[in-house]
Amino acid sequence: MEIRTRFAPSPTGYMHIGNLRTALYEYLIAKSQKGKFILRIEDTDQERFVEGAIDIIYNTLKLTGLYYDEGPDIGGEYGPYIQSQRMGIYMDYAKELVEKGQAYYCFCTKERLEALKTSNKEGEAFSKYDRHCLHLSSEQVQKNLDAGMPFVIRQKMPTEGTTTFHDVVYGDITVENAELDDQILMKADGFPTYNFANVVDDHLMKITHVVRGSEYLSSTPKYSLLYEAFGWEAPVYVHLPAVMRDAHNKLSKRHGDKSFEDLLKEGFLVEAIVNYIALLGWSPSDNKEIFTLKELEKAFDINGLSKSPSIFDIKKLTWMNGEYIKAMDADTFYSTIESRLKDAVKNTALDLKKIAALLQKRLETLNDIAPLVDFFDTLPEYSTELYIHKKMKTTEEIALSSLKASLPVLEQLSDWNETTIHDTLMSLVQELGIKNGQLLWPIRTALSGEPTSPGGAMELADILGKEESLSRIKIGIEKLEKRLSSI
Repeated sequence: MEIRTRFAPSPTGYMHIGNLRTALYEYLIAKSQKGKFILRIEDTDQERFVEGAIDIIYNTLKLTGLYYDEGPDIGGEYGPYIQSQRMGIYMDYAKELVEKGQAYYCFCTKERLEALKTSNKEGEAFSKYDRHCLHLSSEQVQKNLDAGMPFVIRQKMPTEGTTTFHDVVYGDITVENAELDDQILMKADGFPTYNFANVVDDHLMKITHVVRGSEYLSSTPKYSLLYEAFGWEAPVYVHLPAVMRDAHNKLSKRHGDKSFEDLLKEGFLVEAIVNYIALLGWSPSDNKEIFTLKELEKAFDINGLSKSPSIFDIKKLTWMNGEYIKAMDADTFYSTIESRLKDAVKNTALDLKKIAALLQKRLETLNDIAPLVDFFDTLPEYSTELYIHKKMKTTEEIALSSLKASLPVLEQLSDWNETTIHDTLMSLVQELGIKNGQLLWPIRTALSGEPTSPGGAMELADILGKEESLSRIKIGIEKLEKRLSSI
């Protein structure tokens, strides 16, 4: 049997982390077993439809490499793949259940249904439908239909016994049928409900595995009873525990938690995001943490899914992102950051590839670039306290002496590159009889004006060039002289 999974998002806005994880697991279940991954857009809830949201879905799947075998924009044997384009299908299947005695027309008004809710003694917001329309005669039903009365179609649920279904993550789950409401299959506007459309489409598209959040566990008995009512084979259910912000709260955009788009804007790599999300609820057998998507396709095993909620740890993602950056080859890294680097460094005379080489081992996210390199364009205002460094054994007095000693030596240097700068400064250290840091720290500080910088004295001097480097060293000397003369 061919494994067929589907990602069936509603076009209601951004792609949140839980949604992307569902898509990823569905993709991996299919691809790990040489199956098919399908995209279906579930837009039957027209009130929640957001313009442009379908493009977000397409773009996210494309960016993450979760290429689908069938979908709205590429077609397939079981289309259309947008629910609003399948409207005639649902009513036909709902009427089939009516004919089988498994569903019935309900003509109750909103006012009557509201009255049922307010009469609930427990004060709950929901009360079961009282089956007022279940026993209408076929003649009365037809009369109402001919009169154009608004209606819904409800499933006739069993009132006795239990319904049991098996879930890959949670095992066997049993519910009392008496607790189930006669769910609506077709709404008064002619659109199917989410549950009904799901079941019909999954069956017609030959979906073998349904992956969704654990919040749908309570609805699954209704799905199972629908399959039973039609005489269809139910798919394998895979319910995923929630992705949490902390031990007590689920991730939520309303509470400021990140969407996939937010993470990209904050400088995280797509590959790192996908890798990290794969580990939010799934554990590989060998405890490996870094995976390419192709490696995930080979390593993924549905039995590695956990029923425990996963906490989205931005620190862990940041660490993983840094590991991905470090592992890039130099050309790939440069092409990844080139546009950001050009935005951050306006001086076109500087060698951006040399700056990139300094950054690669120091970045955690791509958004770290701008604050790390802004000093290349303009030397910031800084305090001479930066020259004081216990580990380097520097004081303001030592810094001033070192800068004054380095200036004429560097001025005489005709061939300005990192190697000649290094050799010249190392010779000066020997001549002065001081430690390396007592010369190099003051020069690095004078060149960057920052407490830390991507690169040391030689690298920065090479990139800034002779004229700019000497100018900044002179500014450092002036600052230190002014500071020490005021003491």
